[in-house]
Amino acid sequence: MIMNVRLPASGLVCPFPLVEAKAAMAKLNKGDSLTIEFDCTQATEAIPNWAEEEGYDVTDYQQIGDALWEITVVK
Repeated sequence: MIMNVRLPASGLVCPFPLVEAKAAMAKLNKGDSLTIEFDCTQATEAIPNWAEEEGYDVTDYQQIGDALWEITVVK
């Protein structure tokens, strides 16, 4: 069964959204997805770069507020 896990990381200062994303992704199986909501501007580059380096697919990435983003990464 494919799972989609939501990780609310708003309010966390960098690098903690990425640290939390790595920890959450480590618990998932191949094919599962992680949707991360964050408001740290440095993570707008750090999270997609990490996903690419790990070979994960980014299936959705959008700004959902003035300083709020949401990205979905598939393991």
